[in-house]
Amino acid sequence: MRILFGTDGIRGKAAQYPLDSATMFALGEALAHRLKEKHVIMGMDTRESGADIARALSAGIVAGGGRATYIGIIPTPGVAYLCRTSDAEAAISISASHNRYDDNGVKIFGHDGMKIPDADEERIEDEMRAIRRDHVSIPKIDLRDDRDLIEKYQQFLVISVAPDALRGMRVVLDAGNGAAFRIAPEVFRRVGADVRVINDQPNGRNINENSGAMHPAGLARVVVEQKAHFGVAFDGDADRAIFADDAGRIRDGDEIIYLWAHRLKRQRKLSGARVVTTVMSNFGFERQLQADGIELARAQVGDKYVLEMMLERGAILGGEQSGHIIDLTVHTTGDGIHTALVFGELLAEARKPFSKLHTFDPMPQILLNQQVGSKPALESLPKYQAAVTAALHDLGGSGRVLVRYSGTENKVRIMVEGPSEQQIISIAERLREILRQEIG
Repeated sequence: MRILFGTDGIRGKAAQYPLDSATMFALGEALAHRLKEKHVIMGMDTRESGADIARALSAGIVAGGGRATYIGIIPTPGVAYLCRTSDAEAAISISASHNRYDDNGVKIFGHDGMKIPDADEERIEDEMRAIRRDHVSIPKIDLRDDRDLIEKYQQFLVISVAPDALRGMRVVLDAGNGAAFRIAPEVFRRVGADVRVINDQPNGRNINENSGAMHPAGLARVVVEQKAHFGVAFDGDADRAIFADDAGRIRDGDEIIYLWAHRLKRQRKLSGARVVTTVMSNFGFERQLQADGIELARAQVGDKYVLEMMLERGAILGGEQSGHIIDLTVHTTGDGIHTALVFGELLAEARKPFSKLHTFDPMPQILLNQQVGSKPALESLPKYQAAVTAALHDLGGSGRVLVRYSGTENKVRIMVEGPSEQQIISIAERLREILRQEIG
């Protein structure tokens, strides 16, 4: 049964079940049992708990007859890329993405560079629970960065854009004290950018702390102060990117996908005149794309589900409002650094300030979160169901209500869209309060 694996691997509190050493040892052993070639590579972000998880996984892989190679501190998409371009049969990224430092997690990729299917996660989880034992021997191995593998990923990023594509551009990078803190500045300088970096001093506990993709206001201020062409903020494992334009306005994933899709359309490279996003994308985005002759297909939330629909529908570009963007021409997962490089090249071609690049007129939208103590089926909550029915009646067919549980945290997310900002705020706050009462 698939209980521990969520929409983005296994998440939890560091050093606590299921991220304790005994369970991670069992996960490594169960994974190795399922592999023929037995070689697994792994990388991590800057959380202080990452090294212990890596050692436990490595010991379990060896116990299962496999071989583990440690890459070092590297973005999750770098782990995926190196898996599909090496002899590794599987790869593990140790990260909790945008969460606090005291959370952590593991994501498993297959040799194709894609997150393994839900069915494979279920089989691995079943064996992991069956073979888990409390007392395991985990050697205190020295974890050293594999500079050759890291350089291979850096070269991949550099050649994804034209030589000197960002020459003459001033760019601010917010590394969020996460996995991009060394690689992103190096790569941007190699393509000619004049780089200012903030939040690039990780100490194991400051990842995502008032910084990065979840807190881009500081980035926006620095972009204006530095008179930069644009700024980009990465989350903890750098698989997403949120932008700030030269006027200090935050630009999310919907807007970047819009600009990227139109660039591909002009180049006659937009396969099927289609992009894939999620149910969270703004309706104004969808409406404008339709007017421009581009279809928007919506997947459930989670980049793995976006990727699945992209493959099903023949799309080469897709992503999420949160900044995960997948470019299937070169990659199999969202890559914040690649996204930022391609955007920089796009901006250079536009020959106008980022703030002058109009995308679409968004419909007012609000997203609220509520901590929950449990996750019962929303359909089983009578007060909530009555409130949703009333909210949809109030919107009169001119808006949307989307409520879902987070796949990585004990939270419920409430999204409301509609023509009146005051109305949607009132509806969202009312729904959050009812959910707090029923399951908070």
